[in-house]
Amino acid sequence: MAELEPDPDRPRGRTLLIDRAPQSHVDLDDPTHLEFSYQRRLGHIADLVAPPGKPVQVLHLGGGAFTLARYVGATRPRSVQQVVEIDAPLVEFVRRELPLDPAWRIRVRGGDARAVLARTPDDWADLIIADVFSGARTPAHLTSAEFAGEVRRVLRPGGFYAANLADGPPLAHVKAQIATVRTVFPELCLTADPAVLRGKRFGNAVLLAADRPLPVAELTRRCATDPHQGRVQHGRELDDFTGGAAVVTDADARPSPEPPPSVFH
Repeated sequence: MAELEPDPDRPRGRTLLIDRAPQSHVDLDDPTHLEFSYQRRLGHIADLVAPPGKPVQVLHLGGGAFTLARYVGATRPRSVQQVVEIDAPLVEFVRRELPLDPAWRIRVRGGDARAVLARTPDDWADLIIADVFSGARTPAHLTSAEFAGEVRRVLRPGGFYAANLADGPPLAHVKAQIATVRTVFPELCLTADPAVLRGKRFGNAVLLAADRPLPVAELTRRCATDPHQGRVQHGRELDDFTGGAAVVTDADARPSPEPPPSVFH
């Protein structure tokens, strides 16, 4: 069930809860405000995909409250965005309670993320953001090398793929996703809270991939100055972190792990 929780610090701030678990945060007065740490990191990636203010084409796999689509609409006017969300009642609820600005050119498409991705033309997107959860887990069919290959097909040369990954000790899911995405993208980095990267607690990590060198230094600087500081792993450090993780295929894909109950309390 979807519901909204007021933000005591922001008059028109609302947290979207799905079955009482925080899913998204929106400030209707300031669409550039990103409350959740992982969404701030996705916002940094959206800032760095192209020169400031330049319109881009973005495909959002997973809608929630359309937080990142609102952010791109506000920071990059005239951008074209498509949001894919399978939960039609959720879309109706968000449109009613957290209306979108028509000037943002955000089109919402109902359906399964991978099915809609398969129907998207080659070289369509400058940025693809995958933030898909069924309950609190990423569906298995969105974790495979075949899925990553479809992402690569839809991205324009030089485009960015950013995936929100949720995992806890021993971070087997995150490590497998790095190994899997690396089969189709030559450049990767990972950003997360240091405690998550050390395997101390369950949390979110954002994987960034592209066919060109990544703006690692600038992303590192931005994540380090966030209210909740994030670290970036890249190159040899990322290789050492990933270890010998196996590539995930459609034949052996599994959903991401279930968060412990303490995560939402």
